Amino acid sequence: MPIRILRANPRPAAGYAEAVERVAALQAKDTDLVHPLGRTALMAHGRRTDRAIVFFHGYTNSPAQFRKLGEAFFEQGYNVLIPRLPHHGLSDRLTADHALLTAGELTALADEAVDIALGLGEQVTAAGLSMGGVMAAWVAQERPEPARVALIAPGLGVRPLPRWLTRAATHMMLRMPNIFLWWDPVLKDKAPGPPSTYPRYSTHAVGQMLSLSASVRARAKKVAPAARSIVVVTNASDMSVDNGTAQQQVALWRARGGNVETYQFPAELGLPHDLIDPAQANQRIDVVYPVLVELVKGN
Repeated sequence: MPIRILRANPRPAAGYAEAVERVAALQAKDTDLVHPLGRTALMAHGRRTDRAIVFFHGYTNSPAQFRKLGEAFFEQGYNVLIPRLPHHGLSDRLTADHALLTAGELTALADEAVDIALGLGEQVTAAGLSMGGVMAAWVAQERPEPARVALIAPGLGVRPLPRWLTRAATHMMLRMPNIFLWWDPVLKDKAPGPPSTYPRYSTHAVGQMLSLSASVRARAKKVAPAARSIVVVTNASDMSVDNGTAQQQVALWRARGGNVETYQFPAELGLPHDLIDPAQANQRIDVVYPVLVELVKGN
């Protein structure tokens, strides 16, 4: 299966007013079907600030995942944008809509979010978790404007899928009929979790995430990353994504002269894959957030 290369289509906001208008256009897509906590969030100081940051949430989650961390950056003077990923944040937690997700939709939203952030701040940072981390990887590869891009537990590869089988498995997930699988196969839809998240995932959507990962990897083999500074954050106790694939991506970027830092949260912390959302079980944001804030900000 040939790898589809997804390129950027920049249309930077001309200034703060246009950026706010374009945020409003994103928010207009948050119909009554979207949970109040699942809607695109903007935390703004009413003017263009020195720094702006955009956060990309994870698959089956919503902007609520990054709200508390976003507030920490807002309090430090940032304008903060947390866009809702396509087909996410719906009140119907058993919706089948996210099986329609495409890699092209993810890159289109990443492009638009960065374009908006350029109107919100003089200096832009982009960060994402899991699927949002793959979007951040694409931004790092394709967009030169961000001063800093942070990949947090990026879903560039997934566990327990062997790395050597990923390309064939991606092809199979995209070609075969979709299957929904429960995050918790015992409790299923009764599993505890934030109300704007989904208790099951789609094989089609995971295939699209891995397809985007493959696009980033293919480009990185030929072209240096566009972003000026990148940090890749992994979690040694992560049971959802493959940290080795993230390490391979770092090596590709460094081989092309990319400015890439790494950090790994130690296994003894026992952190869950979603180490961002305060509403998730076994959360340690008291430990994680201070580290992440410094890593995401950079020097």
